[in-house]
Amino acid sequence: MIRNTITGSIKKSTIIEIALLAFFALVTGGTLGWALSETINIKNTEYITEFETALPTKLLDINGELITELASDEKREIISFERLPRLVVNTLLTREDRVFYKHRGYSAKAIVRAVIGQALHLGLGGGSTLTQQIAGTLYCDRSDRSIKRKIKELWWAMQMERRLSKNEILETYLNRIYFGGGTYGVNAASKYYFGHDATKITPAEAAILVIQLSNPAYYNPFDHPNRAMDRQRDVLASMVNGGYITKADADESFDEYWANFDYTRTSASAYFTRDDKAPWFSEYVRRELGNMIYGSEDIYTSGFTVNTTLDLSHQAAAQAVMDKYISQANRMWRREQGNRAVTTFSPYVPLSELIALTFDLPGIKLSAERAQKTANGAFVDQINPVLDTCSLMFGLEDLKMQIVNNATKISQAESERTTIEGTMIAIENDTGYITALVGGSQYGQSNQFIRAVQSRFQPGSTFKPLYYSAAIDSKKFTAATIISDTPTVFHKSDGTPYIPQNFKGVYRGNVQLWYALAHSMNVPSIKILDAVGFDAAIDRAAKLLGIPQKEYRERSFIPVYPFGLGVCDVRPIEMARAFAIFANGGKEVIPMAIRTVEDRNGNVILNPERDILLAQQQKGSAAQILSPQTAYVMTQLLTNTVKSGTLAGQGAKLSYKTESGKSYAIPLAGKTGTTQNWADAWTIAFSPYYTSAFWFGFDKRGNSLGLNITGASLAGPAMGDFMGAIHKDLPSKDFPVPASGVIRATVCTESGLLPTPECGNHITTQWFLEGTAPTEICTIHSDKNATAVFIDRLQKEMYKSGFGYDHAYDTSPLTIPSDLFDGGSGKQTEDDAADSGADYNYLME
Repeated sequence: MIRNTITGSIKKSTIIEIALLAFFALVTGGTLGWALSETINIKNTEYITEFETALPTKLLDINGELITELASDEKREIISFERLPRLVVNTLLTREDRVFYKHRGYSAKAIVRAVIGQALHLGLGGGSTLTQQIAGTLYCDRSDRSIKRKIKELWWAMQMERRLSKNEILETYLNRIYFGGGTYGVNAASKYYFGHDATKITPAEAAILVIQLSNPAYYNPFDHPNRAMDRQRDVLASMVNGGYITKADADESFDEYWANFDYTRTSASAYFTRDDKAPWFSEYVRRELGNMIYGSEDIYTSGFTVNTTLDLSHQAAAQAVMDKYISQANRMWRREQGNRAVTTFSPYVPLSELIALTFDLPGIKLSAERAQKTANGAFVDQINPVLDTCSLMFGLEDLKMQIVNNATKISQAESERTTIEGTMIAIENDTGYITALVGGSQYGQSNQFIRAVQSRFQPGSTFKPLYYSAAIDSKKFTAATIISDTPTVFHKSDGTPYIPQNFKGVYRGNVQLWYALAHSMNVPSIKILDAVGFDAAIDRAAKLLGIPQKEYRERSFIPVYPFGLGVCDVRPIEMARAFAIFANGGKEVIPMAIRTVEDRNGNVILNPERDILLAQQQKGSAAQILSPQTAYVMTQLLTNTVKSGTLAGQGAKLSYKTESGKSYAIPLAGKTGTTQNWADAWTIAFSPYYTSAFWFGFDKRGNSLGLNITGASLAGPAMGDFMGAIHKDLPSKDFPVPASGVIRATVCTESGLLPTPECGNHITTQWFLEGTAPTEICTIHSDKNATAVFIDRLQKEMYKSGFGYDHAYDTSPLTIPSDLFDGGSGKQTEDDAADSGADYNYLME
């Protein structure tokens, strides 16, 4: 029994030992297998040429031209070791690892020194070699300060030394390490800091780069030039002591660097200093991509190619126009404000002069010049130069940065109230392609708000055509409808009165609808709104703009009379869409910026344009916002604004000549708008090709542009210049006329009826929906004797055409012969008007 017990114990012990051996063998084998696999695969991930390189996303315009590359805050560029000047390598080794070519990935001396320094809280230097630094960057989390990370970093450094040559490790390091400013690699860093690639680096520049490795924020030369300068001197001195450069070369390079240094530059990320031919559009596309591609880093590292709708020639024209008119508007506004200031202070100037002289108090002396000086101007002209000098002499960068930052915040808040901004967007009518986009005055870190697509402004009178289209649809109104432009009292739902005012308080009596729209009259517009009804007007405007019903309340799409004068909130891109629908025959237009997105291998992975087209097809008839006939009548109504209204003269900018010298003009239609208190200046216009929307105003509401800055005086000329530039090489083209359903007729401008000879030059030719054109003869200018003469002339003409006198006299009602008037419908042709001495294009003022 004892034997059996002992035997059982031995067997159990043996089984446990075998199990433990098997477990340890499994763990050891697995660990060794993992280590070997990592070691075997390290070669594939270490060679710089075999990395899955992070590539930027390229944005291409409609013609395949490069707009820019998106790399977020990271700018990565690869440069081979052979192309790098030896100076760069020597400077790096002098600063970071002087025994790099002697050690095997680590330095025991450096590690011991670093440990002692940490224990005694002394700055004795780091313990990592260049190999350890790049190993930690590639395979570890360098923000982890644990011993475990240091051991892992050391192991990887040893593997890199075993697999790669020293030069290959240096090449990897110089192409992968972070140099600050959002740049990775020495080539990208050189372009960011110095404006040229790494092959042209000077000794002073090389020193600036290597001191960024320890703390790029602390030693950034743009924020802390004194710190960078001191540490740069140390590195150059080490280079001289190491025999890499002479003392004369170091001094000359140092002096040249700081003599040409731009002290006004800030440490903006490389993203903001990249080459970008259309920064506002690129930012808009970047945001759109962020909604389409999950994982925002993919946008910056996956090497996508984005085929956009932008036309760089359009963009260049837009940028030039906006720069010109924003600058012009601010000059005009400041001059007007200055004149007001002088007027305000002028009564007190003599008094202050008298007191100052009598009591010897020069501090209170006023003058026109002094009265106009601002605190901001004093800071720029007097305080800032002193701060610059002190910061360089005494190392007061922190003080300067705090003062500048505070001044910048105050200045920015003031700027939003006192600086006129502007934005524009252009789209192609039939495709919705955004061909140009300018979001504001100057794109940068402090100004990235794309006003054309993000801001909501009151549209003013540019809003009127949207509900005028509902009036035309109702057939209660036509272009020739007579409306009284006189002071009128309307009553709100609560019974209180509402009295709209015309621009500058001018009223013109009875006018036709086309004239009221062309000259932006408020009272006739409110009467049209009242007759059409709030619900119909709101519904039509919302559909044209693409605004969902859930946003009605927040956009002030509510049934009140000011709604008819554009007292609501819309975006410029929405207004451009609405007017493009007029030009597109009433069919929905969806503005788009991205056509397709390709991966780095050229495969299309996203096709937004196709998706938009499919969605429109699925809508069927619902995609037809207006009938083609109503859209065409509205288009023709809006050409009157260009012919004689608030955009008069801008159409001439679309006049060109063919190569043979023949003149032609591309038609233009549009509308201006100036909001309450002259706060916003608008113009939206379209040709048979493109639609553009322009806005100027203040980012913060409450200030006035002044009487001299309006939609007609500022936004209108800007639009004209832009549209004139982008249509220059396009062939002649007219707005397409629907095959049926519309009719053109010449009417008397006073009665809105068919003209008689007594109407004289008081005639205009307008378009009507079929069945709505006038059929009666003008009664205002009727004269029995003149009418008899007119009838006699008609009889003679009819007789020449084969009609007998008997037939001719039997004209009750009178039938007008087709050879005098177009189709017997009472429409006078252009040739007929010219023959009768009438000015066909005459539009009564």
